[in-house]
Amino acid sequence: MISSRKEYLNYLKADRIALGVIDWSIKQRILYYLVPGLTLKFHRILRKCEYYKNCKKGYINKLIYWYYFYQFRRISVRLGFSVPENIFGPGLAIVHYGTVVVHKNAKVGKNCRIQACTNIGASGGSDRAPVIGDNVYIGPGAKIYGDIKIASNTAIAANACVNRSVLSEGYLVGGVPAELIKEIDITRIITCAR
Repeated sequence: MISSRKEYLNYLKADRIALGVIDWSIKQRILYYLVPGLTLKFHRILRKCEYYKNCKKGYINKLIYWYYFYQFRRISVRLGFSVPENIFGPGLAIVHYGTVVVHKNAKVGKNCRIQACTNIGASGGSDRAPVIGDNVYIGPGAKIYGDIKIASNTAIAANACVNRSVLSEGYLVGGVPAELIKEIDITRIITCAR
């Protein structure tokens, strides 16, 4: 997904804002390096891995990539995240520690909010995983699986089991199996979705 240094910096900024770190002054940067918030650190290392994997060539850059990849794996295990590279667009916010499992073939658009104990995966031995649009909120405990599409501006309720495509934008989806519950304004949930 990241294809240039400018895009890499935009992803970092969007992720930081999505996590609620609006002020990125010198004081905040020093504080971050002294006492890092682990979810912000996870997001930054994920984006560094994507940048070095996609944009940088040569042996030195491969070594740098493997260094960041090792850090990425260590912090992933520490936080309970199983998130592959090049899945999420800018503005990703995994806001809590806890189990988050994402299939390597899933695709998620910009401004995605994910809560703890969430799975996005394939089904029935297939390699086909969900394609999720922009500005999607995924509640705690939600399971999204199979060869499905989730429309942009959708909220998935806590403990929902989504195994069918949701093609209507602007709805809350919930239940087991999931169904449309009501229309919503996603900007009330995801503030940077405007």
